[in-house]
Amino acid sequence: MAVAEVMRRTWAMTWKDVRVELRARERMNAMLFFAALILFIFNFALGPDLSKLREAAPGLLWLAFLFTGMLGLGRSFQAERENGCFEELLLTPGDRESLYFGKLAGNILFMVMAEALILPLFAILYNLEIWSALPGLFVVALLGTVGFSTIGTLLAAMTAHLRAREVMLPLLLFPLTVPVILGSVKATEALLSGAGLAGAGHWVKLLGGFDVVFLVVCPLAFEFVLEE
Repeated sequence: MAVAEVMRRTWAMTWKDVRVELRARERMNAMLFFAALILFIFNFALGPDLSKLREAAPGLLWLAFLFTGMLGLGRSFQAERENGCFEELLLTPGDRESLYFGKLAGNILFMVMAEALILPLFAILYNLEIWSALPGLFVVALLGTVGFSTIGTLLAAMTAHLRAREVMLPLLLFPLTVPVILGSVKATEALLSGAGLAGAGHWVKLLGGFDVVFLVVCPLAFEFVLEE
């Protein structure tokens, strides 16, 4: 019964964020524009050399994913902050973990949606054949997104009331997610080279282990962050 109640509250928080985004569409528009801008800039910077483009492609793809995700994370508590209802959010009956999981689910959903739209643009701009590697890319993207969002949601709540939150969030987030960044880029590199999930197996295990650990730690830390 307790699990069902947590899931109900989590769904309520996630659906609230989805409805706000459907009305305003600020977060997704900003994320997609920023990702496209990154891909276009590096495409022009690297020039028409296909070998150079393909060598840099995995890192550039995740650069677009992560910077876009960071932009979305920075806006995840914006509605509560701008409307002055952050304190009211804390008064919501039930465990604080449901607030965390609701925000986390929304952040993962928006980031995955942005990635699904970024990937075809990436393949076209960098002249890459990615369609045979799509199942493996989906697994890696999901694992990397969950790990990045798990820590990012906690830090977004921590920095929500700081004046320098736009600076503090990336300064705290990127050092803590180095294993996610490294594992995601290396696994994507293996997949794009044709090695398949078997060739990226140890990187996928790294991402999975990271996700499991921080999906346990971050919800427990969330309550203390809110109290502070």
